[in-house]
Amino acid sequence: MKLHNNTIRGVHDALEAIFERGQFADKVIERTLKSNPKWGARDRAFIAETTYEMVRWWRLINYLSPSSNYWDLFGTYWLMQGHELPSWEEFSKLNPAKIKEKYEQLEDPGILESVPEWLYELGKKELGDTWDTELHSLNQEAEVVIRVNTLKTTRERLKNQLLEEGIRTYHVKGYPDALILEERQNIFRSAPFKAGLFEVQDASSQLVAASLAVEPGMRVIDACAGAGGKTLHLAALMENKGKIISMDLEEWKLQQTKLRARRNGIDIIERKVIEGSKTIKRLKDSADRLLLDVPCSGLGVLRRNPDTKWKLSPESIAKVQEAQQEILQSYPSMLKKGGQLVYATCSILPSENEQQVKKFLASEAGKDFELLEEQKVFSHQSGFDGFYIARMIRK
Repeated sequence: MKLHNNTIRGVHDALEAIFERGQFADKVIERTLKSNPKWGARDRAFIAETTYEMVRWWRLINYLSPSSNYWDLFGTYWLMQGHELPSWEEFSKLNPAKIKEKYEQLEDPGILESVPEWLYELGKKELGDTWDTELHSLNQEAEVVIRVNTLKTTRERLKNQLLEEGIRTYHVKGYPDALILEERQNIFRSAPFKAGLFEVQDASSQLVAASLAVEPGMRVIDACAGAGGKTLHLAALMENKGKIISMDLEEWKLQQTKLRARRNGIDIIERKVIEGSKTIKRLKDSADRLLLDVPCSGLGVLRRNPDTKWKLSPESIAKVQEAQQEILQSYPSMLKKGGQLVYATCSILPSENEQQVKKFLASEAGKDFELLEEQKVFSHQSGFDGFYIARMIRK
């Protein structure tokens, strides 16, 4: 593949924003591509994919590179991909044989799988040998998975409609509403998306709403709703009958839910900003079902958000664990007796998952609750994101 100076500079600018200004990779790439409308489809794909992959392998690239100069880092990455470098002045310091030799002698698994040393040690401590296998899987590029909006269409019908637009998909057993794209492409411009026939949502994430066992006519609270992906799935499972209260600390996220619900043809969602403990108290004993898709480290979704591992710290994980337990201690009071709640994270660490549930059940706030089932979803087993899902009942 022929390299172009201007597209490499695009990658350079994106990496600078991610690593030196602490910005989120997806937003940086979106902005980079928007600011250069003259780039063609191939150039745009090159910049997006190269940036994501360099972010993913950042520690390994830095270890193998002769310096932290961006041209050396890019050149090292390009050689790692099995390509040859053009004889440009910018790549003159790079010795392919030396880089290859250094890579072949490397044995440190933290560098090989490109994670911060503290994070490698934490994963090893919590998951043992499973961590190495899982980490390897989390370093693979994520597939694009969509969830069929069953209020408007069926999986088979949508599959055929997408095929008419040149978008080929397939489905996997165990995920009734999921279709996986055969190749990565922009599906947001397609007629089926504009008509609200699907949402982009990883297959593991689709297990969360399904595990809540909702029925049409129920009163359901999604208490950490974010931009509403799981709220929309719950509404479809409820056949748009009943009531869903979609809650979050951030008003702007709930605004996204409003826009998405309109496109999906959903009108049973009420949005509510959590303004403090009073908001929770006003909803005491009111819900048939409660979803707590709590803030977490995001380690289960490194395949699609590789920059997460460079933004985490032992302190940030401790802080998020504190927030998880605070939510468990107060939010379940919104559930009726006999109602069910699901506690979910997109993390694979037991300290964010089963240990948090155990701590809650042993506390005063959790004494009336019983664990019905839990699912530990690992990427290396499912091929999708890592998740944890625990379903409990209020006795």
